[in-house]
Amino acid sequence: MNEKLDLATNFVVHTNRNVFLTGKAGTGKTTFLHQIKSLNVKRLAVVAPTGVAAMNAGGVTIHSLFQLPFGPLVPGATERENRRFNREKINLLRTLDLLVIDEISMVRADVLDGIDEVLRRYRGGTEPFGGVQLLMIGDMQQLPPVIRDDDWALLRPHYETGYFFGSRALRQTPYVSIELTHIYRQTDQRFIGLLNGIREKTITTAQLAELNQRYIPDFRPADDDGYITLTTHNNTAQQINNQRLDELRGKIRAFTAVVSGDCPANSYPTELELNLKIGAQVMFIKNDVSREKLYYNGKIGRVTAIDTEQINVKCGYETIEVSRVDWQNIRYTIDPATKAINADVIGTFTQFPLKLAWAITIHKSQGLTFEKAIIDASGAFAHGQVYVALSRCKTLEGMVFRSPIPAGSIKTERTLEDFHEEVQHKTPDQQQLADAKRVSQEALVEELFSFGRAMGLLYRIRKHADDHASSFFPDELRPTLEQLNEALLQKAHEPTQKFLQQLPAYFTSPVLPEDNQPLQARISKAGAYFRALLTDELLPLLRRCPTECDNKDVRDTLLEGMDDLERTLFGKERSFAACQTGFGALAYLQARNMAELDFIPARKKTERAGNTADDSGSAGRGLYGALLRWRNDLAGEQNVAGYLVLPQRTIAELARMRPANATELLMVPGFGKTKIRQIGDAVLEIVRNYAGADAGEASIPKPTKPDKTPTHEVTLGLFRAGKSIAEIAGERGLVSTTIESHLAKAIKTGDVQVEDVLPADKIALIRGYIRANPTALMTEVVQNVGHGVTYSEVRLVQNGTEK
Repeated sequence: MNEKLDLATNFVVHTNRNVFLTGKAGTGKTTFLHQIKSLNVKRLAVVAPTGVAAMNAGGVTIHSLFQLPFGPLVPGATERENRRFNREKINLLRTLDLLVIDEISMVRADVLDGIDEVLRRYRGGTEPFGGVQLLMIGDMQQLPPVIRDDDWALLRPHYETGYFFGSRALRQTPYVSIELTHIYRQTDQRFIGLLNGIREKTITTAQLAELNQRYIPDFRPADDDGYITLTTHNNTAQQINNQRLDELRGKIRAFTAVVSGDCPANSYPTELELNLKIGAQVMFIKNDVSREKLYYNGKIGRVTAIDTEQINVKCGYETIEVSRVDWQNIRYTIDPATKAINADVIGTFTQFPLKLAWAITIHKSQGLTFEKAIIDASGAFAHGQVYVALSRCKTLEGMVFRSPIPAGSIKTERTLEDFHEEVQHKTPDQQQLADAKRVSQEALVEELFSFGRAMGLLYRIRKHADDHASSFFPDELRPTLEQLNEALLQKAHEPTQKFLQQLPAYFTSPVLPEDNQPLQARISKAGAYFRALLTDELLPLLRRCPTECDNKDVRDTLLEGMDDLERTLFGKERSFAACQTGFGALAYLQARNMAELDFIPARKKTERAGNTADDSGSAGRGLYGALLRWRNDLAGEQNVAGYLVLPQRTIAELARMRPANATELLMVPGFGKTKIRQIGDAVLEIVRNYAGADAGEASIPKPTKPDKTPTHEVTLGLFRAGKSIAEIAGERGLVSTTIESHLAKAIKTGDVQVEDVLPADKIALIRGYIRANPTALMTEVVQNVGHGVTYSEVRLVQNGTEK
């Protein structure tokens, strides 16, 4: 058992505290990451600063998940505000409980603040990182972040250090530090002591002299000894490998990797083209996932046979038959059925898990383990390079220095020394774990009973409605919003505020909220009340709010606000439902997040069901609704905004005054002679159809007989006389779509055949799509059929099919 690993696990799973997990090389940090993933108790995503590190951790890069630019992220810059995330990624970010960041030592402070910026934006609120718990894994004594001088010139005014702990967001939120100390990679205590001296920059002159005894001038191992050279620069490693490969007899065999899907070159785990010969020294660069576990990442061997589909590698006394393996590039998505966060494979890199291994850079050796190594660290230029190189080896005896390690190459940074000292003071004990559990559960209970966000959203909706009162149907939207505000305030917000004031008394109990039976009983009873309130009153009231508006921007803003409020209330209903039998922290989190994923605005459900009529308020009833739907259809046919056909206030006046003829129509505000000539006949026809339909409404007396031949019959007579639609429209002073609507009615009554109006090929196109998609809306038909098909033509065919 490892007490510190258990402590870290409990903090990650049972609290909301951010955790920095550190430790020397070989202490099991990567193993811990995979264990947390396998527990599957929180919705998590794993990210890393580089593509290779992300693949090794089974995650994605920070920049791909959060769509961050690769340059310096200067605080306060506005160029990132235009980034747009798709709905799936937004849902993933909104429902994230835990973000695991591997190799945190290589993450810049501004990148961590970039993550904070994205999470706050899409999760709402002001909490750092949008309230998402962080698990940061890494060793600050290993490789640092890469910060170019010109980048640091831009960042220096905002950051004291470029390391992750300089993040402004991280400084706003407490985190615990847990340092793993049990080393699994090395067992020789003398060697471990030397490594610790280098890591902590406390190595004495005597220790450095003892270490430098591993300097063996002109050391040249036998070809089958299995030594690998670790060097500071990539070109040195390549030069050694190429030279040693050329020295071998025989023909080079080249193996090109197979790359499929989305797998960018900067994340390739090894060379695209692998060049080998019999006798080449190679290193395995992947763990064997088979039951036999024949090799591991970093194991050294020698090629003994090469075939098209198999390479034999001798390691000691055993020969391993090596086949191609896959590395997967993944993308996080949400499963539409289970709503789980899935790591979907979007690309693969297939190659033999081998690379030439006479030499490798220290940077690329991070995370590997070697039995024997020749270390050339005299040119160490970055903090942590010497420690990374030496800590790759299992034993002191398995290590040889190309040149002595000078004291100056063991670089120290005061910033890191201060941070390491700070880490020691942040190591928690069991009492702090118990306290953190309590605080986490108390915060979730308070969140459950808070309607503050809902009240804030409703306030903004009401203010928007007041600011644009003239754009909405008079005396419909605002009274409904006032009714909703009164119900939400008096029946939800005020009672929960009183209960929140009582919670501290419950929290004085020595047991956790999950185990507090009086509190559990109170939560269960309250859950039933609030669930009924939300289901039977608040949500129906919100969904009845009329939203029709001539101003598209004003209506879009209203709908966005109402969707957010409906999402919040829907989430509350689901959360209270989950707590009707008692409060559980993980169960509550799951219910809250599933509600976010399951939510579909009521208006969109109506659209999906094929009901395009707005049945909210008077907008869907009677004459007003009929005029509005006709107006919207005509606007769609003409591809213009609805208010250009008829303003909404004019429609309201038409519904109130109910004109019977052109003279009375002129009395309606918004109607003139031109508009009467264009659409007057159609409007009057709709008014006649609804004459007296709404009981209790005053209406202008209607004549017992039409004062002239019905307009559609005039059109029909001209069409039968052989005139075209354009000619009829010109003669009558009407638009072509009005004439087409007249003919559509004639087709429906059988007075005209659709074949007399439209060419056969267009009829076949439209009719074929309608038969294949019987529930499709008119808009879908127009968009999918193409070929210049119009709304009027679709209606003509539909009427011809129905009769």
